[in-house]
Amino acid sequence: MLEHDFIGKGLPDRRTVKYMADVPSNFIGRVEELRRLLNHHNYRYYVLDSPEISDGEYDQLLRELQEIEGQFPELVADDSPTMRVGAAPLKEFRPMVHRVPLLSMDNAMDKIEVEAFHGRIVRWLVKDDIAYCCEPKFDGLAVELVYENGFFVRGGTRGDGSTGEDVTQNLRTIRSIPLKIIGETTTDLLEVRGEVVMFKKDFHKLNVERSVHGEPFFANPRNAAAGSLRQLDPKITASRSLVFFAYGISDAAQLGVHSQFAVLSRLEEMGFRINPNRRLCRSVDEVWSFAGELQGMREVLPYEIDGVVLKIDSLGDQEILGIKARSPRWAVALKFPPTQVTTVLQRIELQVGRTGVVTPVAVLDPVRVGGVTVSRATLHNEDEILRKDLRVGDTVIIQRAGDVIPEVVGPVLSLRPSDSRVFVMPPQCPVCSSALVRDGVQYQCVNISCPAVVRGRIYHFASKEALNIDGLGRKIIHQLVEKHLVEDISDLYNLTREDFLTLDGFAELSSENLITAIRLSKVTTLERFIFALGIPHVGSVAARDLARTFGTLDALMQADIDELTAVAGIGPEIAQSICSFFTTQENRGVLERLKQWIRFKPAVQKSRPRTSLTGKTICFTGTLTFMPRAKAKERAEFSGAQVTDSITKNLDILVVGADPGSKLDKARALGVQILSEEQFMKLIEEV
Repeated sequence: MLEHDFIGKGLPDRRTVKYMADVPSNFIGRVEELRRLLNHHNYRYYVLDSPEISDGEYDQLLRELQEIEGQFPELVADDSPTMRVGAAPLKEFRPMVHRVPLLSMDNAMDKIEVEAFHGRIVRWLVKDDIAYCCEPKFDGLAVELVYENGFFVRGGTRGDGSTGEDVTQNLRTIRSIPLKIIGETTTDLLEVRGEVVMFKKDFHKLNVERSVHGEPFFANPRNAAAGSLRQLDPKITASRSLVFFAYGISDAAQLGVHSQFAVLSRLEEMGFRINPNRRLCRSVDEVWSFAGELQGMREVLPYEIDGVVLKIDSLGDQEILGIKARSPRWAVALKFPPTQVTTVLQRIELQVGRTGVVTPVAVLDPVRVGGVTVSRATLHNEDEILRKDLRVGDTVIIQRAGDVIPEVVGPVLSLRPSDSRVFVMPPQCPVCSSALVRDGVQYQCVNISCPAVVRGRIYHFASKEALNIDGLGRKIIHQLVEKHLVEDISDLYNLTREDFLTLDGFAELSSENLITAIRLSKVTTLERFIFALGIPHVGSVAARDLARTFGTLDALMQADIDELTAVAGIGPEIAQSICSFFTTQENRGVLERLKQWIRFKPAVQKSRPRTSLTGKTICFTGTLTFMPRAKAKERAEFSGAQVTDSITKNLDILVVGADPGSKLDKARALGVQILSEEQFMKLIEEV
């Protein structure tokens, strides 16, 4: 064996033939043969789904290779099948910069939008004989694999498109990823893009295993794939069944081909797993027909898909069309309609928020839709209920809008009970029986002493993003208000250990811990305190900007409309809300009492990298499931975005969680870009 053979196989420190002198030649030859056999059978099993030997025979070959490499460590190579697992756990992931941005795609929701996309392509290219390479849109995690001289050297997640997370150790454990490209390489550098997915059967098996160990379930295969790939310990990733499907490269010159379809064929020849359900379509009608076929196969496919990807087949045309800020002009993802199911609307409950707004919520017979069990869904307001003609007892259609948000689409009228009644908003608050006042489409309890309002304000005041009183949860707050131990937020600082001992479940230690948490909250930053007050329309970003501008609480309390609107991001509506809050006599009384306890410290400024979110204004609405809202805001701000709590014409992005409320409707009316949690996560890619 020549010296360059060892170098090509990636020996850790480029050992030479002289160094190999102590290794018997028969072992060197056997190692080479074992690697060839194992890589061949690995490819047959994990890429072609066509094994030639049993699992036992494969394991026997692998054990023999492990024994020889254990006896002669100098024979260990980076591309050896034994090196897929074995690296030590990491403390954190390093960033991985993509040489060519790994972009996401714009979405098309129906045939009309596909035709509009096609029309733009025709106008830009000034020709109508356009072919599209069409493939299933995987519901997984986008990654990039980097090969140098035919050997896999590193890989990472999409991240923000420019920089992701280096998860090389974990990617090496995925057996459908070749550690060495099959055949001769025509380029020193190859950057392969694709999707890491978890098959449905492996997802269900994983959740069964987690239930046995008392661990929480993954919501869907995509979450399971993303969570598995982002384990700091590669042994955990290796224990999960992940599959990689290649769908492209970063640069057409890397393969010397001229079409997307040829790229896929060439990648398949090089040992990558390619989705077989791909087709070259030469018209929108052909695209639509292919999409219909795939949608019909959706339930029987072994993996999750949520649409069809259309790419201009000609790589030359792709280069002419170029890219936009975050997506290519030459590709679009045709999304399938969200999954729909039916269930029964058992009752409509009214929830009172901390501002007094009363929101109707549908209580449903639990039903699984899109991989998640849904038992509740917001109905937004009375007008929305009447528009959809929803009635208690109706069999209703449920869908997860954007495959995330539980939504009641409407009733199945043919199954409506004969005694059903039109919904009427009650005139009184369901908590305190005070009269409800209509404000636009919302009803509001104006009783500032309403227990639900008081509980909501205290919970907000104690939340992590506000004063962060650890351990003061909803159940404890409910008892404090019910026993009249707390009537406003300032009363928290008058509580004693004896007060907590009167509550259910409290003993000496737990009482002392909560008293300590309350005491620690007395020292905070001005921006956290402003946010904690719960001023309508003032979120964490507005609170930060107000704190930086005015410097003290007294200066803010004395500010007029003109001074407030001079602050960037503070419009007339927010300014009026702030003035109204500080001129209300009861609020001023609470603030005077709080001043006896609260002391402010300077806020710490964080440096922010420049990303695709830099300069964007983002708002969050609904209940986030992928991460706490405070964490999501922090990640958005660290990525350079400005987070606001208001929907205005200046808003760039609305990130929608479960039960989004009226903000979603207002954002749609203003033409604001709507992102699901999953889409937001892809922008910041943790996750």
